[in-house]
Amino acid sequence: MKEATELMRKIPNPIDIHVGARVRMRRVLIGMSQEKLGERLSLTFQQIQKYEKGTNRIGASRLQQISEILGVPVAYFFEGTPVPQPTTSTGFSESASTFVVDFLSTVEGLQLNKAFIRIEDPRVRKKVVELVKALAKDVDTD
Repeated sequence: MKEATELMRKIPNPIDIHVGARVRMRRVLIGMSQEKLGERLSLTFQQIQKYEKGTNRIGASRLQQISEILGVPVAYFFEGTPVPQPTTSTGFSESASTFVVDFLSTVEGLQLNKAFIRIEDPRVRKKVVELVKALAKDVDTD
């Protein structure tokens, strides 16, 4: 029983992973480095990395500070939180929102999202989505 408890402590909680990913996504979106966020919180960038990976849990008061620095409400970090599913050993299954957060945390995902948002014409947006779908099909057949 003791070994199982120790093993569970080493596996990051899915909620902590999600909140950390949302911190990363927002930080990247506004162009702030881990070093700069750490500086504003009087932490090292390594601690910010641990928060963003979900390795270390973010306390309530710290999350409030982060929300103020990143200019979002605390609730932002919980949007799309994984729903409990009894399908894995941790009690949660990876949701589609985790995939989206991971993608939007990449440089390419962020660039694509920023550019797409600037397209004002809804017909052009629809055409871009159709183009991306067509390109994705071409990649699948290669």
